[in-house]
Formats: sequence, C-alpha cells, structure tokens
Amino acid sequence: MKTTFLDFEQPIAELENRIEELRYVQDDSALDISEEIERLAKKSQALTKEIYAKLTPWQVAQVARHPQRPYTLDYVQMLFTGYEELHGDRVYADDLSIVGGLARFDGEACVVIGHQKGRDTKDNLKRNFGMAHPEGYRKALRMMKLAAKFEAPIITLIDTPGAYPGLGAEERGQSEAIARNIIEMCSLPTPIIAVVIGEGGSGGALALGVADKVLVLENGVYSVISPEGCAAILWKDSSQRERAAAALKITADDLIRLGVVDEIVPEPEGGAHQNMELMAETLRTVLLRQLKDLKAVKPEKLVRRRAEKFAGMGVVTEA
Repeated sequence: MKTTFLDFEQPIAELENRIEELRYVQDDSALDISEEIERLAKKSQALTKEIYAKLTPWQVAQVARHPQRPYTLDYVQMLFTGYEELHGDRVYADDLSIVGGLARFDGEACVVIGHQKGRDTKDNLKRNFGMAHPEGYRKALRMMKLAAKFEAPIITLIDTPGAYPGLGAEERGQSEAIARNIIEMCSLPTPIIAVVIGEGGSGGALALGVADKVLVLENGVYSVISPEGCAAILWKDSSQRERAAAALKITADDLIRLGVVDEIVPEPEGGAHQNMELMAETLRTVLLRQLKDLKAVKPEKLVRRRAEKFAGMGVVTEA
C-alpha cells in the first residue's frame, strides 16, 4: 500500500516520489543510479527524523489518526494466537466498533479488547469510525468479567475519537455504560493493561482505560476531548484546534509528565504505520515485561493499587 503523507510531511513525500521515479528509470534502462537512490533514501530518513523530532501537539494528533496506522485487529493478528472473537452484549446488539475475545499471548490465555476503526468508507461506516455505542461497552465488560472468572489478564487497545454521541446511544444509556465499565474495572481481580495505540478520546477511551498499567504509543494522544471539540467550546471556532491541542496536553510526553500514563512505547521512525511489524514487536516486549510484573502481585493488592492510582491523579485546590 502506498504511504499516505500528512500535510507537514510533504517535503518527505517529494523525496519519496523522486526515489520512486528513479527506481522506475533504473528498471527500464541500463543506467546504474543506485548510488543516487541510496543518497536520497538516506536524506529522506534524516528529514523524517528531523520533522518528527519537533512535532507540535496538533501534528502528533494527526499522526495518531493516520489512516494507515495499525488498528486493534492488526495487533491481534501480529501479537496473539488462537484468537476467538466474542460477539454481542446479550442485551441489545453486537457493536462492531469494539472487538475482542479470548486469545493467547506468549502461550498464556488472556482476553484482548479494543476499539476498531475501518480502512475505507464502507468499513468505517460498519465500525462507526471507532465510536462505540453502549452495547459495545457492555460487550467489553462481559469479556472482562469472563477474564476475571478464569483469572486471565486483560489487554485493552484504545483508539477512538470518543463514545458515539447520537440520540440512540443516549437513549440506550451511553453514560451509564461508560460509568459502569469504569466502576467494574476498578475492582476486577486480574491484571489489566491498557494501551493507547492511536487516539484516546474522552469517556469512550476511559471505559477501556482503567488499568494497572496504562501505556501510550509515542505518537498516541489521550484527552478528555478532541482538539476540534475543545476549540469549538472555548473559542467557538474549530479552526483553533492547534491552540487547543497545545493547551490540552495530549501528547505522550505531557501524559507521562502529568502521571496519566505509566510508560511510552517507542514507535518506528515516521510513525507506527511505517513499520507495523517492528511496532508490534516493540509492543510485545513491553507487554511481556509489564505482565510479568503484574502477575507477581496478589489480586487483592492489584485492586487496591489500581484504585489508589486513579484516585491519586490530579490536583485539588480550594479557593
């Protein structure tokens, strides 16, 4: 698949197009221009490193939303074996914007759950652009309780703009479903690891995010609201999204400094979409280490530490 370049990546796109042209010329001629191709490739790598070293918060948000970024089912395929997807909340419907099921990670049973976006318009409509209805969160909770019953760890992969705000979702108890997940996750006696693999938006992300360890990919974002939504509320102008992104402190560096996440998972140069296999192997290494530590902790201590972790976030001041 040809790489899609973002607006700020256009200098890289121009170099890559030039490299492709030279490769085409070399295939159809007797000229050896491999040295020039190699020189341009190195220049492209250096330029990518330079641009990604100084991304603004809004540019990080764009990378987090990149349409070719690996989604939950991509990680399931690369990291887990014996995956058996479970469907439905046993109350209303099967919400395809959240997927999950039983699987094995490094040979051990677990439950993996995550938001799922689509790769094209048809798939995005089916997946509702990764925005879950209440039945999606109830399906996730059903799987979490199953994991607790069989003492299997839970791994959640967060990638959503937020919970779906439509009328039907509200009528079926969207806020209650999110709140219920948060409450229940606080007391599940089994290790939970949450990974923000793309964008973590509002309560739609937090409904899968109450975990013993919360990880974020290097170019992931995690926030109470999207930059566009924040700009529309504060300045009545969604074009102020860059200003809002900076104010919201949504980047991985901000999140680790504020204590919202526990670890940043490095991405390949230019983002996770540039090398999915390398990204998956890096995440595998981190998950193995974190799970090993968590499995050594008694269930009652896990629950207590998890509650203390989230209760201790933030600062309260009195006027």
